[in-house]
Amino acid sequence: MYMPVSASPSALRISRLAAPPAAWDDFVGQAEDATYCHLAGWSRVMEEVFGHESIYLIAEDDSGAWRGVLPLVRVRSLLTGQHLISVPYLNDGGPLGEEPARAVLAAHAVELAKEAGAKQLELRARRRIQSPVAPVARKVSVHLPLPDDADELWRRGFRAKLRSQIKRPIAEGMEARFGADQLDAFYRVFAHNMRDLGTPVLPRRFFATIAATFPDQVIFGVVYHQARPVGAGCGFLWHDEFEMTWASTLRDYNPLSPNMLLYWSMMGQAIARGARRFNFGRCSPGSSTHRFKLQWGGAEVPLPWLQWPRPADGAASSADGRLMQLAAKSWRRLPLPLANRIGPLLSPHLPWY
Repeated sequence: MYMPVSASPSALRISRLAAPPAAWDDFVGQAEDATYCHLAGWSRVMEEVFGHESIYLIAEDDSGAWRGVLPLVRVRSLLTGQHLISVPYLNDGGPLGEEPARAVLAAHAVELAKEAGAKQLELRARRRIQSPVAPVARKVSVHLPLPDDADELWRRGFRAKLRSQIKRPIAEGMEARFGADQLDAFYRVFAHNMRDLGTPVLPRRFFATIAATFPDQVIFGVVYHQARPVGAGCGFLWHDEFEMTWASTLRDYNPLSPNMLLYWSMMGQAIARGARRFNFGRCSPGSSTHRFKLQWGGAEVPLPWLQWPRPADGAASSADGRLMQLAAKSWRRLPLPLANRIGPLLSPHLPWY
């Protein structure tokens, strides 16, 4: 039960749900800054696909009224040790509710991490939380306001150069298709692109379980060239926001700009379904992906994620960085069938995904 009157931190107690009830999603649906990442269905996805334990925390006052919630996932990695993340493989999921409740939940998560001997706690929050743990500014997003119809966005929202970039793949005969029946084509492109990036791919079962769990929120889109899928995206509609969570293209087709048609078509789908904000998802500041997202005319949105213990410089050590570069270089050399067979076995153990 959610009550709008504020409660003091000292009056709050933290409890854990054995299984998230409908009341969880009712709370999330009313909470400020809530995202699709906070929905209870992710507990099923994480446990069924990866075997990760879900820890759903509630901050309650003396009357039993809910003041805040926090979904945590325990990732036991054979490669990097134990991590507590809210929420792994996604871009959001930090504490929700009143400010005092958020602070208490964040502090409780730190204590849980200490007690469990976790290597790291990461709360992927959208806004700053009062906490002894300072945020790490390693990720940003880009948000683009959407008008009531796609024609208005095309005419008034895009510069001439951007429109010409979108027209190119259309002139090459590319087309976009959407629907749950695009899952397999999406995964073919996604898996190929992950190998080319040097990253083990998430299991296909992950996306199939998402499609079954969130049929009203998830959107799969694929760009085709002469019947071959060459670009693909998967995102989520939540209230008036659509987030492009995963997007990929085949490297050989990048000169034809299938990514431009993919994003433009996804924007059209989002507008048609009532979205008024296009969230481009997370990226590293200053990266080529960051620049790609900014060219659409949106505004940069910092992501003040909390990490405990905080890295000394807000990033991985130089030794870790060199090791990651070497691993990525080696992975890119793997034959695609081998990478697609091994990748789903390794990706559940990569908590930074």
